Amino acid sequence: MPITFAARQHLTLFLDNQLIFRAPRTGNYSLDLAALVASNNKTTRHLLCVWHPEQSPNYTSFTNATASQAKSGAPAQRWWKPQLRLAGQQGENIFLCFLLLIGLLYGAVRTIYRPGFARIYELWSNTPGEQNFLSRPTITWLNLLLVLIFSLSLGLLIVAIHTNVQSLVVLRQLFAVPESGLVLRVLTYALLVAAFVFLKLVYLSLMGYIFNVSSLILVQYREFVRSLLFMGLFLPIVMLLYLVLNQTWPDGVLWVSNGVVSLMLLATVFRVARTLHRRVSIINLHLFSYLCATEIIPLTVLLKLLVITY
Repeated sequence: MPITFAARQHLTLFLDNQLIFRAPRTGNYSLDLAALVASNNKTTRHLLCVWHPEQSPNYTSFTNATASQAKSGAPAQRWWKPQLRLAGQQGENIFLCFLLLIGLLYGAVRTIYRPGFARIYELWSNTPGEQNFLSRPTITWLNLLLVLIFSLSLGLLIVAIHTNVQSLVVLRQLFAVPESGLVLRVLTYALLVAAFVFLKLVYLSLMGYIFNVSSLILVQYREFVRSLLFMGLFLPIVMLLYLVLNQTWPDGVLWVSNGVVSLMLLATVFRVARTLHRRVSIINLHLFSYLCATEIIPLTVLLKLLVITY
């Protein structure tokens, strides 16, 4: 009786009121129940209980594993080791189509908006073009298109790498997204990422009014968007790594993807702090508190949701 299931950390299983499993961390697991049942009782009925101390378990993720999966699985002494769920050939085809679409969108935007595209992605230069970008309007067609492409890239990466978990905790509390609907999942995460980027301006306006630093809001938001878009160029590369190595090196792909997302968020905060420091010293306690409220605290929340959870 081999089964596979998705489990959050601390999820426990009981067989006939006996503890047989406790998830050491969030992941996908496989378990052979027959090995845990007494040999003379295998033909009788047994009670399997699933329990989590904080949340309702994802009962729909429990499925029967095939005999071939059971034979090719880990040895019995390592039955507890979490296994990443592979998306399969159909999932890989969907991911590849999305990746090609993202590449075509980047190419089209670069062709149509060549000068503006160059200003955004010449991030590490100290040319006057960098300051010129920070003084330009925030909401433009170019910025809107690039934010949507970035959101699609990050949503695709989240679904591809974290497909072993049914949904993010916050997302599950809003509405259910089926595990099998990869296209719907990618679009849902992309919309959430885009909403976060656009609503960041509203949040900055509110915090700028509270801290009385309204003059820094537009500069901070433009640097935030520009840095995020530049870092987003590396997300398709991680997706290529996933498509090539996920079958043979899933743990390494997971570490690399989480590392890239973490570095992207950290580098964005660093760039924003550097830009603000050029105008007003962030050593000032008042401005440092504002920076913590607008950048560091959201960074901590995102790292918890996207990286530490997995």
